Formats: sequence, structure tokens, C-alpha cells
Amino acid sequence: MAALDWSQCPAVESIPGKVSGAWVLRGTRMPVATIFENLEAGANIDDIMEWFDGLDREQVKAVIEFAARSLEIPASAR
Repeated sequence: MAALDWSQCPAVESIPGKVSGAWVLRGTRMPVATIFENLEAGANIDDIMEWFDGLDREQVKAVIEFAARSLEIPASAR
């Protein structure tokens, strides 16, 4: 499976020198990978919001929805 093109997700940014250039929620230091690691471990959005101060629920949801849409098979490929 190809890596997601996070540059197409407006809720995230990657800035050289900020969290080693990792994709983070825009305006934060929260790596996108951390969201998915917590979800994989059984957390839900409410848990993530409680554990990590300063996050915007809509940003977290946008990242999850972007990843889900990226996994959909285009109608032309079916």
C-alpha cells in the first residue's frame, strides 16, 4: 500500500525543524502518527482529546476521515 499524501490534507502541516519535519496537526506539535497509534491501541477521539491538551476535535476527525477516504477504491478501479 502506498503512503498517504498528507500534503493533500488541510488539517496537517510538515515544517522542517518542527517535530523533525513529521506531519503534525496544523498549529500543534501533535504528530499524525500519534493519533493513529492511539487509535490502534484502542483509544477513541474522546480519549485523545482528554490525553492531549490543545487539540481541535475537528482537526483530529479530519485526519481520520482523510485516511479513510484515501483507502476507498475509486469507482473507475473496481
